[in-house]
Amino acid sequence: MTLTTDELTQIYQDLHQIPEIGLKEFETQTYLLKVIASLPQTWLTIKKVETATLVFVSGQAPHATLGWRTDIDALPVQEQTGLPFASKHEGMMHACGHDIHMTVALGLLSYFATNQPQNNMLFLFQPAEENASGGKRLYEMGALDDWMPDEIYGLHINPQLPTGAIGCRQGTLFAGTCEIHAHFSGKSGHAAYPHLANDMVVAGAQFVNQIQTIVSRNVDPIQSGVVTLGQFHAGTIGNVISGSAQVDGTIRALTQVMNQHIQQRVRTIAEGIALSYDCQVDLDLHQGGYYPVENDPTTTAAFIETMQTDPAIEYVETEPAMTGEDFGFLIAKIHGTMFWLGVDQPYQLHSEHLVPHVGAIEKGIYAMTTYFKKRDAEI
Repeated sequence: MTLTTDELTQIYQDLHQIPEIGLKEFETQTYLLKVIASLPQTWLTIKKVETATLVFVSGQAPHATLGWRTDIDALPVQEQTGLPFASKHEGMMHACGHDIHMTVALGLLSYFATNQPQNNMLFLFQPAEENASGGKRLYEMGALDDWMPDEIYGLHINPQLPTGAIGCRQGTLFAGTCEIHAHFSGKSGHAAYPHLANDMVVAGAQFVNQIQTIVSRNVDPIQSGVVTLGQFHAGTIGNVISGSAQVDGTIRALTQVMNQHIQQRVRTIAEGIALSYDCQVDLDLHQGGYYPVENDPTTTAAFIETMQTDPAIEYVETEPAMTGEDFGFLIAKIHGTMFWLGVDQPYQLHSEHLVPHVGAIEKGIYAMTTYFKKRDAEI
């Protein structure tokens, strides 16, 4: 059977009520398995890996495997939407739209569970997109090995696009990200005797200042990069020299080469501060699986051509965004494409007020069913 409009709406509302943080999506996985079990099982093989669920659809005469990935985790955000189906989990919310993502994935799966494709298909319900590089984790543990897709696709909702509009582009869609955690250790002391101490407020402040030169003086002006330091913690009171300082931030870049270049400049600056101020620095640059989402030229050309030529689909050419997505790791390993699905909202992603327009669900399913049927016949 193919899920109906009413069933899809109910699924979305049910999932919206049970948000869970990455690698703890136990209730979510149970719900997903219940819906999957209600579908025709003739061509389906189901595998659980931690809180991930993989569903393999056997094709009629396969010579390739098409993959679809959806993320299933939520954010530590207290919902303020006032919805009758608001989150039941205190301090957690699907503020990034993964409830919409999962509902679209289940709609797609219901179609191909009922209408057997020529080629194999893999549906990956992936945990921990927000907090633990779930895609990288599954790939490196070998969870995909038996059913490794030849191509993989995924979407992300976009509040700024019209409901159901498809936004995509050749090249980078989302930036790669890298966390910065720098801890400077010197010697605390009395404010009246600075010569007997080693002030880490000064060292940390110089680190902050010098970081500002990376984008302005080390990044090609026609390329893009962002370095933001959002936290600085040092000291306990005004008349005590602090012997330690903690600085935390993030790097954003549209290519992995640029991300690594900026990482190296951060590392060099931190080491220089430690030498200049005779202190110790513990620097952790943590990228994990948050590589840039660099769309594959071939799959993206085929995808865009389908979206542009179907009069029932509203297609928008979008600019790169500095948001991060761990789909970047998978797409660095497997040819594929990610795109935006418009949900027409005044609130940004991660907002406690975000209420995506549910009309996007069926439009997203239609767009990808149309594409997969066409791609299935081509490859």
